[in-house]
Amino acid sequence: MTKELTGEAEQLASVVGERAGDRGVTVATAESLTSGQIAVHLGAAPGAGSWFSGGAVTYTVEAKQKALGVPEGPVISEQCARAMAEGAARVLGADCAVAVTGVGGPDRQEDQPVGTVFIAIHTPAGTTCEEHHFDGEPAEILDRTTLRALELLAAGLEDAGHA
Repeated sequence: MTKELTGEAEQLASVVGERAGDRGVTVATAESLTSGQIAVHLGAAPGAGSWFSGGAVTYTVEAKQKALGVPEGPVISEQCARAMAEGAARVLGADCAVAVTGVGGPDRQEDQPVGTVFIAIHTPAGTTCEEHHFDGEPAEILDRTTLRALELLAAGLEDAGHA
């Protein structure tokens, strides 16, 4: 991640932390494509020990199914991302969760083109998912996915919680 993008990710993680703390909710991650990159930023945010439950990196289909309860079917899909977010919240005891799955490259996967990404956000209000098609090299796709996931999580937390 470039210095500029790292700064943006740190700022977004701080916003997530402030909102989670203000609303009295906990946050978890479920990552495939990004292999823990989102959790790294959340765990480094101020006060993370009070609101960040933890993360699950589930790269293989079997890991997604066993650890998070992802059903049979394509894992580069909205269904998988939603199941990952809901599974992470359940397994890690969190009120809210973000999940990402997709194709970083260099080759297509499950007949999906490189850059196809699904980002799900689970809050007490429900689970939503966005599909993205990011351009660039694998590292750029991962960075863009991380930033968008943090943006969506911050936005989802705006209305979440007990406050």
